[in-house]
Amino acid sequence: MKQIKTLLLVAIFTIGLGGVANAQKTAHINTDLLISQMPETKSLQAELAKLSKTYKDDIEAMAKKLEAKIKKYEAEGKTQTLEVNQQRAQEVQQERARIYQAEQSATQEMQKKYQDKLNPILKKAEDAIKAVAAEKGIVYVLDAANGKGLLVFKTGDDILEAVKTKLGF
Repeated sequence: MKQIKTLLLVAIFTIGLGGVANAQKTAHINTDLLISQMPETKSLQAELAKLSKTYKDDIEAMAKKLEAKIKKYEAEGKTQTLEVNQQRAQEVQQERARIYQAEQSATQEMQKKYQDKLNPILKKAEDAIKAVAAEKGIVYVLDAANGKGLLVFKTGDDILEAVKTKLGF
Protein backbone atom coordinates (compact mmCIF):
# COMPACT_ATOMS: atom_id res chain seq x y z
CA MET A 1 0.00 0.00 0.00
CA LYS A 2 2.83 2.36 0.91
CA GLN A 3 4.52 1.57 -2.40
CA ILE A 4 1.34 2.42 -4.33
CA LYS A 5 1.09 5.80 -2.57
CA THR A 6 4.74 6.52 -3.32
CA LEU A 7 4.34 5.41 -6.92
CA LEU A 8 1.21 7.57 -7.26
CA LEU A 9 3.02 10.62 -5.83
CA VAL A 10 5.97 10.09 -8.18
CA ALA A 11 3.58 9.80 -11.14
CA ILE A 12 1.71 12.97 -10.19
CA PHE A 13 4.97 14.84 -9.64
CA THR A 14 6.34 13.66 -13.01
CA ILE A 15 3.16 14.64 -14.84
CA GLY A 16 3.21 18.04 -13.13
CA LEU A 17 6.79 18.70 -14.21
CA GLY A 18 5.97 17.57 -17.72
CA GLY A 19 3.15 20.11 -17.82
CA VAL A 20 5.49 22.89 -16.71
CA ALA A 21 8.05 21.89 -19.33
CA ASN A 22 5.36 21.96 -22.02
CA ALA A 23 3.99 25.36 -20.97
CA GLN A 24 2.90 27.33 -23.97
CA LYS A 25 4.91 30.42 -24.77
CA THR A 26 3.10 33.73 -24.63
CA ALA A 27 4.15 37.12 -25.81
CA HIS A 28 2.68 40.59 -26.00
CA ILE A 29 2.71 43.46 -28.44
CA ASN A 30 1.21 46.92 -28.43
CA THR A 31 -0.58 46.89 -31.77
CA ASP A 32 -1.53 50.55 -31.53
CA LEU A 33 2.14 51.48 -31.18
CA LEU A 34 3.16 49.13 -34.00
CA ILE A 35 0.56 50.48 -36.41
CA SER A 36 1.36 54.10 -35.54
CA GLN A 37 5.04 53.49 -36.33
CA MET A 38 4.49 51.73 -39.64
CA PRO A 39 5.59 53.80 -42.68
CA GLU A 40 2.27 53.06 -44.39
CA THR A 41 0.40 54.66 -41.50
CA LYS A 42 2.58 57.76 -41.63
CA SER A 43 1.97 57.97 -45.38
CA LEU A 44 -1.77 57.58 -44.80
CA GLN A 45 -1.76 60.36 -42.22
CA ALA A 46 0.06 62.70 -44.62
CA GLU A 47 -2.38 61.86 -47.41
CA LEU A 48 -5.38 62.45 -45.16
CA ALA A 49 -3.95 65.75 -43.91
CA LYS A 50 -3.53 66.94 -47.49
CA LEU A 51 -7.06 65.87 -48.41
CA SER A 52 -8.45 67.48 -45.25
CA LYS A 53 -6.77 70.77 -46.14
CA THR A 54 -8.27 70.64 -49.63
CA TYR A 55 -11.76 70.08 -48.23
CA LYS A 56 -11.27 72.77 -45.60
CA ASP A 57 -10.10 75.30 -48.19
CA ASP A 58 -13.07 74.54 -50.45
CA ILE A 59 -15.57 74.86 -47.61
CA GLU A 60 -13.96 78.08 -46.35
CA ALA A 61 -14.18 79.52 -49.88
CA MET A 62 -17.89 78.64 -50.00
CA ALA A 63 -18.40 80.26 -46.58
CA LYS A 64 -16.59 83.47 -47.61
CA LYS A 65 -18.65 83.67 -50.78
CA LEU A 66 -21.83 83.26 -48.74
CA GLU A 67 -20.68 85.86 -46.22
CA ALA A 68 -20.08 88.38 -49.03
CA LYS A 69 -23.50 87.60 -50.47
CA ILE A 70 -25.14 88.11 -47.06
CA LYS A 71 -23.43 91.50 -46.62
CA LYS A 72 -24.52 92.55 -50.09
CA TYR A 73 -28.10 91.47 -49.45
CA GLU A 74 -28.17 93.24 -46.06
CA ALA A 75 -26.90 96.45 -47.65
CA GLU A 76 -29.47 96.27 -50.44
CA GLY A 77 -32.27 94.94 -48.22
CA LYS A 78 -33.89 98.32 -47.49
CA THR A 79 -34.16 99.17 -51.18
CA GLN A 80 -35.62 95.82 -52.26
CA THR A 81 -39.20 94.59 -52.10
CA LEU A 82 -40.36 92.15 -49.44
CA GLU A 83 -40.68 89.46 -52.08
CA VAL A 84 -37.06 89.90 -53.26
CA ASN A 85 -35.78 89.92 -49.67
CA GLN A 86 -37.66 86.69 -48.92
CA GLN A 87 -36.24 85.09 -52.04
CA ARG A 88 -32.72 86.20 -51.02
CA ALA A 89 -33.21 84.83 -47.49
CA GLN A 90 -34.23 81.50 -48.97
CA GLU A 91 -31.17 81.58 -51.24
CA VAL A 92 -28.90 82.22 -48.23
CA GLN A 93 -30.54 79.37 -46.36
CA GLN A 94 -29.97 77.03 -49.32
CA GLU A 95 -26.30 78.08 -49.48
CA ARG A 96 -25.88 77.32 -45.77
CA ALA A 97 -27.44 73.91 -46.36
CA ARG A 98 -24.98 73.29 -49.23
CA ILE A 99 -22.04 74.22 -46.99
CA TYR A 100 -23.31 71.92 -44.24
CA GLN A 101 -23.78 69.13 -46.80
CA ALA A 102 -20.25 69.69 -48.12
CA GLU A 103 -18.87 69.43 -44.57
CA GLN A 104 -20.78 66.19 -43.95
CA SER A 105 -19.71 64.76 -47.29
CA ALA A 106 -16.07 65.66 -46.64
CA THR A 107 -16.17 63.99 -43.23
CA GLN A 108 -17.72 60.83 -44.66
CA GLU A 109 -15.23 60.68 -47.52
CA MET A 110 -12.32 61.13 -45.11
CA GLN A 111 -13.61 58.33 -42.89
CA LYS A 112 -14.15 56.02 -45.86
CA LYS A 113 -10.69 56.73 -47.25
CA TYR A 114 -9.17 56.15 -43.81
CA GLN A 115 -10.91 52.78 -43.43
CA ASP A 116 -10.10 51.70 -46.99
CA LYS A 117 -6.41 52.54 -46.56
CA LEU A 118 -6.14 51.27 -42.97
CA ASN A 119 -7.45 47.75 -43.63
CA PRO A 120 -4.40 46.64 -45.68
CA ILE A 121 -2.11 48.13 -43.02
CA LEU A 122 -3.89 46.16 -40.30
CA LYS A 123 -3.69 43.00 -42.41
CA LYS A 124 0.04 43.49 -42.99
CA ALA A 125 0.66 44.00 -39.27
CA GLU A 126 -1.44 40.95 -38.38
CA ASP A 127 0.43 38.78 -40.90
CA ALA A 128 3.79 39.96 -39.54
CA ILE A 129 2.71 39.25 -35.95
CA LYS A 130 1.60 35.75 -36.94
CA ALA A 131 4.88 35.13 -38.79
CA VAL A 132 7.03 36.28 -35.86
CA ALA A 133 4.95 34.22 -33.44
CA ALA A 134 5.40 31.14 -35.65
CA GLU A 135 9.16 31.75 -35.94
CA LYS A 136 9.53 32.08 -32.17
CA GLY A 137 7.19 29.21 -31.34
CA ILE A 138 4.77 31.51 -29.55
CA VAL A 139 1.28 30.14 -29.08
CA TYR A 140 -0.45 33.22 -27.63
CA VAL A 141 0.25 36.86 -28.43
CA LEU A 142 -1.63 39.29 -26.24
CA ASP A 143 -2.35 42.87 -27.20
CA ALA A 144 -0.76 45.27 -24.70
CA ALA A 145 -2.52 48.36 -26.11
CA ASN A 146 -4.73 50.31 -23.70
CA GLY A 147 -8.33 49.24 -23.69
CA LYS A 148 -7.68 45.90 -25.34
CA GLY A 149 -8.60 43.93 -22.22
CA LEU A 150 -5.11 42.75 -21.29
CA LEU A 151 -4.45 42.34 -17.59
CA VAL A 152 -0.89 40.96 -17.26
CA PHE A 153 1.83 40.83 -19.87
CA LYS A 154 5.13 41.35 -18.05
CA THR A 155 6.00 37.64 -18.12
CA GLY A 156 5.72 37.27 -21.90
CA ASP A 157 8.13 38.34 -24.61
CA ASP A 158 7.49 41.73 -26.23
CA ILE A 159 7.75 41.07 -29.95
CA LEU A 160 7.26 44.67 -31.15
CA GLU A 161 10.87 45.04 -32.35
CA ALA A 162 10.85 41.65 -34.09
CA VAL A 163 7.61 42.51 -35.91
CA LYS A 164 9.00 45.92 -36.93
CA THR A 165 12.09 44.14 -38.29
CA LYS A 166 9.86 41.68 -40.15
CA LEU A 167 8.02 44.63 -41.72
CA GLY A 168 11.33 46.21 -42.66
CA PHE A 169 11.37 49.31 -40.46
